[in-house]
Amino acid sequence: MIENQKIRPAQVIGPLGEPLTVDSLPPPQTTRWVVRRKAEVVAAVSGGLLSVDEVCDRYGLSLEEFASWQRAVDRSGMPGLRVTRIQHYKSLYDRKTKY
Repeated sequence: MIENQKIRPAQVIGPLGEPLTVDSLPPPQTTRWVVRRKAEVVAAVSGGLLSVDEVCDRYGLSLEEFASWQRAVDRSGMPGLRVTRIQHYKSLYDRKTKY
């Protein structure tokens, strides 16, 4: 039955405005996660290209780690994914929600 099938897009728009496909995502053996790669994976899940479980299996991520990437993008966009600036963006978000 059709309602049991998951219909997925062939491509989604990436964080920099470029089309993303499963083939153009970072390779499964990626170990160095730069901001752009994290943002591409988050965009793929947001657009329905892959599920959260597929991403976690494909890249060996924990659910908590991927969820933290999603929160960072939601709060601060791509700059929020910078590891060296996490504390800065977290404090900005905390101040914004406090006042």
